[in-house]
Amino acid sequence: MWERLQRIEERYEELARLMADPAVASDHERIAALAREHREMEELVALYRAYRTARQELEEARSLLGEDDPEMQELAGAEVARLEEHLDGLEQRLRLLLLPKDPRDKRNVIMEIRAGAGGDEAGLFAADLYRMYTRYAERQGWRTELLSGHSTGIGGFKEVIFQVKGRGAFSRLKFESGVHRVQRVPVTESAGRIHTSTATVAVLPEVEEVEVRVDPKDLEVEVYGASGPGGQHMQKNATAVRITHKPTGMVVACESERSQTQNRARALAILRARLYEQERRKQEAEVAETRRAQVGTGERSEKIRTYNFPQNRVTDHRIGLTLYRLPDVLDGDLDPLIDELIAREQEEQLQTVAGG
Repeated sequence: MWERLQRIEERYEELARLMADPAVASDHERIAALAREHREMEELVALYRAYRTARQELEEARSLLGEDDPEMQELAGAEVARLEEHLDGLEQRLRLLLLPKDPRDKRNVIMEIRAGAGGDEAGLFAADLYRMYTRYAERQGWRTELLSGHSTGIGGFKEVIFQVKGRGAFSRLKFESGVHRVQRVPVTESAGRIHTSTATVAVLPEVEEVEVRVDPKDLEVEVYGASGPGGQHMQKNATAVRITHKPTGMVVACESERSQTQNRARALAILRARLYEQERRKQEAEVAETRRAQVGTGERSEKIRTYNFPQNRVTDHRIGLTLYRLPDVLDGDLDPLIDELIAREQEEQLQTVAGG
């Protein structure tokens, strides 16, 4: 670990020298790439240097333990204890920063929410989840954009697909994939009985066209009149687009825009994200059937979270965390849950590294 940190620091210093070189300064693309690499190392190098400084201070404090003055020995002992604890914390943070990064973490996200079991109530719950994620995105300073939605007519969604654009969107939202369950008295229930309904959430990293090449010959494209908001205008021009990917049978429809070209582009973006995710899962299965951590796998069959209205409770079943502040969570205050999920995943990664 320490040799690796030393190499990283040397590369960090090399990058600084290169960026100061007048011969390199004229190449704007290279300067931008060097600056990006330098910036990504900054936190790790600063922490490593802080660790080295603290280590030196600890050696100096230990040297004072042999002093004849009892008061000096006591002060040195307290300083040694403080620095040892401080170094343990720095080392833990260094190990976390050295963990392999998910290459998808910096990507924008396409999220798909679908009503599951529970009829109209499941559709209303899907709408609640959609609002929860858009509010969370606002809190993070991210932008959201509706790509496709099929409403139930009473304020719910059979399906809603939207894009989240912002730094690190996938790194935090990837934990939301799975089955979400709600327990509450539906507005349509006259007897006051509690119902259980579900909705599925899929979180897909946005992919570039060059990453997933889709052969136009494999596509069946239909154009039709839209039926959502603004539908009357769009029906006259048949702007909605439905694309079927013949090799896989995947179907994507998009009608949120008034332009056929825009709807086609959005439908293709959704299709590419789904194909990318399908291939990634296939490769994971082929590589090995190793133990996969429950946190972060994003399997849609997992019942990951329950939202219980009578008890004002949200429980994440993967980490056993329960919060009694349901309105805050539904208003987008997801950080307490996501922070704990990230911490648990990092803890398991550290155990894997230590064990292997």
